[in-house]
Formats: sequence, structure tokens, C-alpha cells
Amino acid sequence: MEACTEKTVKTNMKNKVLINLGQLKVSVVNHWMLYLLIVPFLIWYAIFMYKPMYGLQIGFKDYDILSGITQSPFAGFKHFKEFLTDEFFWRAFRNTIMISIYDLVFGFPAPIILALMLNEMKSVRFKKAIQTITYLPHFISIVVIAGLVTNFLAPSGLINNIIAALGGERTYFLIQPENFRGIYTGMNVWKGIGFSAVVYISALSGVDSQLYEAASIDGAGRFKQLCHVTLPCIRPTIMVMLILKIGQLLSVSYEAILLLYQPSTYQTADIVSTYVYRTGMVEGRYDFATAVGLTNSIIAFALVYISNKISKKYSDTSIF
Repeated sequence: MEACTEKTVKTNMKNKVLINLGQLKVSVVNHWMLYLLIVPFLIWYAIFMYKPMYGLQIGFKDYDILSGITQSPFAGFKHFKEFLTDEFFWRAFRNTIMISIYDLVFGFPAPIILALMLNEMKSVRFKKAIQTITYLPHFISIVVIAGLVTNFLAPSGLINNIIAALGGERTYFLIQPENFRGIYTGMNVWKGIGFSAVVYISALSGVDSQLYEAASIDGAGRFKQLCHVTLPCIRPTIMVMLILKIGQLLSVSYEAILLLYQPSTYQTADIVSTYVYRTGMVEGRYDFATAVGLTNSIIAFALVYISNKISKKYSDTSIF
């Protein structure tokens, strides 16, 4: 009986695959020009995303740049064991998690709140002006943004000038470890809030206006409409963006960190990406840096998979 059931399941799965392949073939034949547009992207993705995966084997070898990847001696899990016992790696790992939590707590809700506020505005002209102003920082280079932050927070910068004018003492904020995470998070929120809000503004534009009318007839005010109509309607978008955000917990932008941090703030600013940069590019330990980067990617994939499973179970929304 069990063998018969297993055979039936396999047959059904095989038939389902054949049906899907048949439908795909028909779709490609009927819409071949649209599929042709995907080809350059697939080629780019194969060259720049999948081909570099060949180099991941460096993490399992004592890599010699003159011998090449294939001729370098096999080292097994030597480099993995080394960084797992390195105190500086665990400091970088802890800092990465902490900065990501700051960004998740403050950075993730910020564009949602901005989108909801813009959605409540009656003046279309004012709404577009605010949206444009908040959107523009996204197009400014991170080098320029970091330069502005550095100048504003310098002892002779704008912030310290205001503090001094109010009778306070000048402080060099960027050399104080306890200030770094807040500064970095605030900079990221300011730079990305407008661009990230576009996704939620698009989701809000798809909410049926009749739902608001029905809620208004039932006596719901603006706040109750927000809680019982707006937020439930954009919840799938919020959940998908949250899953993607969780998947990036260990992928903190190292360019901004490199531009802002200095040795005095390493204890709170040094992250996995900068740790990999120093060991790989500065010290030339490509095998060790590859092992760290591979572990980081595996953990990130696990976070995406777990958060996707949880979201699928409790909200019926997932990315796969």
C-alpha cells in the first residue's frame, strides 16, 4: 500500500513537471521577444554572480596567488577553525548584528511611516515636493554623504557650533565608540528613507478607496482606517520587505563604515565586511577572507530561509 502511494505521488509530481514545462514552452513560443529581453540580464548574472562562486574553493586551500586556485594545496577547514577562534572576528560579528538591529528597529519602519504620512496629505503639490526632497539623497554618492557627516560632526562643524552657541562643550563625535552606531544608522535612514518609501507608496496606491468609504460609513476615523484598512492591505509588501531585510542582517554596507570609522571606534564599528577587507585586501590573506565571507553568506541564507518559513506560516506571505 505504501509503495503504491509513493508511486502515485511520484507519478503526479512527474506529470505536474511535464505540464509546467509544456506551459513554459508555449509561453516562450508566443512571447519570445519578451523572453529575449531577459537574455542580457541572465548573461550578466551568470558572469558576475555565478562564475565567481568557482573561487569559493580558495577558502578550503592555502591559496598561493602564483600557483593559482587549482594548484594551491588543500587545507580543509583550517581557515574556518582559525577565524572561529579569533576574538577580532567575534567582535566584528557582534558589531554587525548590533548595527543591523539598529537599522532594523529604526531604519525599517521609517519608510513605512513616511509613506503613510504622504498618503494622508491632501495637497498633491506639497506631497510631491516632500517625496522629491526625501528621495534625492539616494542619488548622492556615499562618499559625499560620509564627507558631509564628517564635516557636520567635526569639532568645528555645524553640530558643535550649535552646541557651543547654546553653552555646551565641543565634542568630536566620530572618535567616541558609543556614538558610532547611532551616527551610522541616522545617516543610512536619511539617505535611504525616500527611496525605500517608494515601494510602500506604490502598495498604498493599490488600496481600494471603497474600503475607506465603507470604514468611514461604519464610523471609523482616520486612525482606525489606518489600523484596519491601510496596514492590513499593505501587510504582504511589508512582510516581503522584512524577509529581505532580515536576509541582509550580516550584509552591512562596508563602504560607509570604512569612510566613517577609525581605530578608536573599532570596538563598536568594525564589522564582518571590514574584517574581511582588512584580512583579504590589506593583509593579503585571500583564503582566510574567503572562508569568512562564505560563512557569512551561509548564515545570511539561513536567516532568509527561516524568516521566510515563519512568514509563510503566520501570514501566508513568502518570497519562495
